[in-house]
Amino acid sequence: MSTFHFQQFSVLQQHSGMKVCTDAVLFGAMAPVKHGGHVLDIGTGTGLLALMAAQLGAGNITAVELTLEAFTEAAINFNNSPWADRLEAVHQTIQSFSAVQQYDLIISNPPFFDNHLKTADVLRNTARHTDQLPFADLIGVVESLLSPQGLFYLLIPTHVAAKFSALALAAGFYLIKQTDFRGFVHNEAKVSALTFSRTAGALAITVLTVYESNNIYSPDSEAYLADFLLRFAKQGGTD
Repeated sequence: MSTFHFQQFSVLQQHSGMKVCTDAVLFGAMAPVKHGGHVLDIGTGTGLLALMAAQLGAGNITAVELTLEAFTEAAINFNNSPWADRLEAVHQTIQSFSAVQQYDLIISNPPFFDNHLKTADVLRNTARHTDQLPFADLIGVVESLLSPQGLFYLLIPTHVAAKFSALALAAGFYLIKQTDFRGFVHNEAKVSALTFSRTAGALAITVLTVYESNNIYSPDSEAYLADFLLRFAKQGGTD
């Protein structure tokens, strides 16, 4: 579908390389957004995570996107949302992005495939592969733009979480929370939501089972998604 409708906003995604998916929506719903805080979304794509941060109460959100197609759709999605005055889309590489302020929260669902076979879809390749945003570059940007008490929050494949965490630690970022997403209780986790801080703290590791059965969300995931997906709206409907 070219537009995905949520309870309070919609996401046009006709040309963007990455479409709305359950993992990304859960990741956005769990974001540690500080009410009124400044948020930076790196590689915003359609603007999904930025829109969710706005609904969660962020004061202003800057969303940086490399590809023109995704940037254009994100800007449309922002303008059509209830929070247009708090959302800004920027068409730029994050490596060249600069800001006069630091951010309370930096979120990213970054490209994560390294040395994997690519498809013929150039936009999807850019969204999924690390060519344009190596892990070291991402960490360097966060080091420059995150406030001293801020949090860095990203979604990454579980099998590279330890590698990324080691790189982040070398730059002074401590992993304080890891939530591994698995589809069903019998599945292994495939992606992890990681939260980093400049301040060391006890690491909390949890596993979130997304589905209880086919097309039925688990109580834990439903608790996060209840304010976003149409199927949980009080008036009814489906997503």
